[in-house]
Amino acid sequence: MTNKRIYFLGIGGIGMSALAQYFLAEGDSIYGYDLTPSPITDMLTTKGAVIHFDDNCAHIPENVDFVVYTPAVPRTNAEFQHFIQKGTPMYKRSQVLGHITERMPSIAVAGTHGKTTTTSMVCHLLAPEVSIAGFIGGIAKNFDDNLVLGEHPVMAVAEADEYDRSFLTLHPSVAVITSMDADHLDIYGTREQLIDAFRQFASQARTVVVEESIEHLIMHPHKIVYGMGDRADYRAGNLRTAPNNITFDLHTPAGEISSLTLHANGRYNVLNATAAIAAVTEETQAGIHLSREHILEKIRTFAGVKRRFDYILDREDLVYIDDYAHHPEEMRSFITAVRNTYPGKRICGVFQPHLYSRTRDFAPQFAEVLALLDDIILLPIYPAREKPIPGITSEWLLSLIRHPSKRVLPKEELLPYLQAHRPDVLLTIGAGDIDRLVKPLGEGL
Repeated sequence: MTNKRIYFLGIGGIGMSALAQYFLAEGDSIYGYDLTPSPITDMLTTKGAVIHFDDNCAHIPENVDFVVYTPAVPRTNAEFQHFIQKGTPMYKRSQVLGHITERMPSIAVAGTHGKTTTTSMVCHLLAPEVSIAGFIGGIAKNFDDNLVLGEHPVMAVAEADEYDRSFLTLHPSVAVITSMDADHLDIYGTREQLIDAFRQFASQARTVVVEESIEHLIMHPHKIVYGMGDRADYRAGNLRTAPNNITFDLHTPAGEISSLTLHANGRYNVLNATAAIAAVTEETQAGIHLSREHILEKIRTFAGVKRRFDYILDREDLVYIDDYAHHPEEMRSFITAVRNTYPGKRICGVFQPHLYSRTRDFAPQFAEVLALLDDIILLPIYPAREKPIPGITSEWLLSLIRHPSKRVLPKEELLPYLQAHRPDVLLTIGAGDIDRLVKPLGEGL
């Protein structure tokens, strides 16, 4: 079917917008609803999508062929109910992604953290030399987009989201698993249930590339291990670090690649690069062979992902870095990397907790990790899809943090406070709408 009419419920989401762009490029007519305007909805509008921001069925066009929806949209949404009553075919975002990627060999990157950067690295290693359809859960700076779409793609690259078991719609040639920390316990209940889902995801792939600290949890007939230890098939070592620059050597089954230079911070980004190199090397169905020179050049020119160790200001008197981290282990890696990069500097972190349930489930871990900062500022919890949970507030989380310099501030008081109490290094951390504060903070400071 050509020139389909496709309706997106929650079109402004990072995963949803990549699909909307894909279908726009296919020549389809795209319509959608989201709660609030954003740079992403602005971009989609300029490309031809018709988007509105009030839950009003009057905006829905006639003869919609099918609906793509995100689990973040509640079933009580009037438009959701409208499509159910009309009997319009409705598909989760993950189902549509699964349908697109099953047409060709694919690499799917999963993990409770590290997957967006690793997916972006895989896309950068391949494109434009290899024509791909790449779906990224963030804005990759090399492409200034969350969709990488060549002409007549010969393979797909997809970020595989574990939330709501979405990644189980994918059957990739190569599956990458970067991490399996307890998360989304509102869906899984326990970490063991989460690990079982990752095991099923791995079983759906021809080859699985898995980080060495968790490889014992994944059984697979064709398992490739990456990391920095002796058990790794792809082993990074001899790290030489400087601010926003890491050089390392990589042992692979095909031999050594010496002096890879990555313009990034943190040991975890070396691991992400190692995973990406392993994935593209082990993907054999698409007939790809990347030379050592190609890999060296692509790692050197990788520009990163917006909101992943993202430098907003880098001056002698003030460094400002923004990061999407919203799980305690992500935050630990990020804050530790900042501390190692800027020893002796006073570091202030502004954290917006994401979800009441996650704040409740990981409160002791959040309190421990936030105490690594010199100054702690909490914003009110970002609810996303959730209703408030009695007693679970940023003030409650603050009370658990053993630290003398801590406070909760509303958003409107943040910039004046920071102008009056300038740190050496400022971090904004979180997955909610804290990203809307980045530009005004950067300009105001």
